[in-house]
Amino acid sequence: MGSSKSYAHTGNEIDFNGSADDGDADRGRTVVASAAGTVVMSEYRTTDGFGNVVKIRHSDGSVTLYAHLKSRAVSNGQNVAQGQQIGAVGNTSAKYKLISHLHYEQRSSSGEILRASFNGSPYRYPNQTLTSNNCGGGTTGKPTTTPTSTSNPYSPEQVCGAGFAQVDSATLGKQGRVFLLYSASAGQNCVTTVRNGTKGKVSAKAYLEVQGKPRDTDSGSFQYYAGPVRAKAAHTCVKWGGAIGSDVYDSPFEHCD
Repeated sequence: MGSSKSYAHTGNEIDFNGSADDGDADRGRTVVASAAGTVVMSEYRTTDGFGNVVKIRHSDGSVTLYAHLKSRAVSNGQNVAQGQQIGAVGNTSAKYKLISHLHYEQRSSSGEILRASFNGSPYRYPNQTLTSNNCGGGTTGKPTTTPTSTSNPYSPEQVCGAGFAQVDSATLGKQGRVFLLYSASAGQNCVTTVRNGTKGKVSAKAYLEVQGKPRDTDSGSFQYYAGPVRAKAAHTCVKWGGAIGSDVYDSPFEHCD
């Protein structure tokens, strides 16, 4: 999610909202992976009330869980980068009537729910309110160490995920490029706007419009990239584009094969 407040359960689980009393205002906000890993669960569950849930296993064997999602943007077995979009905030549950929020858990390799850490510090249960620095779609893909140069450490393939290959791209002045990628196995297109440099944050966006369907857009103030925006578009024309600051690219409907 973007800049968000967190509210603990009685255990070590945490529910994220923009604020304590914003109702369903968070519905549809971007949910990103808190660390790189492999998706071990992406499904709609009924027995535990999670609804749409994604679980990611990380290199040390630990797992993060993201529940009640409005939608899921990743599939089982997919490798994801830190900061990559994995879904959208929702209120799905087969057991409970919920206000939209992100239910988040950090688990050990044995399945124990652990005390979460944010910005390098353990969360103070049960009632701390904070804003995590690991937020906001493309702003979240920060490497674990500070880059020694201003070059962007993220490629469009890393942003979109395993199986995606570049189809097209367009320059956005001297600030970066917007990329169109496709995964033949998933039948999906993906669009991301990637900056050349990484100093500070800038206004950026990426969008993808499948012909005959509404346009999906990710926009905001990002340090590394906007997006990824994905949609199924096998054998269907797409319109795609993006912007960094005042530099804009908009394609016609194309890539229809």
